[in-house]
Amino acid sequence: MARRCELTGIGPKVGNNVSHAKNRTKRRFLPNLCNVTLHSDKLGQGFKFRIAASALRTVDHMGGLDVFLAKADEGKLSTNALKLKRKLAKAS
Repeated sequence: MARRCELTGIGPKVGNNVSHAKNRTKRRFLPNLCNVTLHSDKLGQGFKFRIAASALRTVDHMGGLDVFLAKADEGKLSTNALKLKRKLAKAS
């Protein structure tokens, strides 16, 4: 399973560990992924996603899963989220 957010496409970033002596070694910054069930108001059911905590806050701020997916860029969505977006477009 890839370490990538299904809604925003956020993935691992690369950087350096810097010691007190300024020695640098490569490291990875992994996103804070959470397994959540988000409820769709239009379809009346819940859908399971593996999304970043920041994406969960964004979904709440925008007013729910339906509104978020309507405005989301299709290039960043996972295949499951893309199917749901198309399902929502048909339902409205």
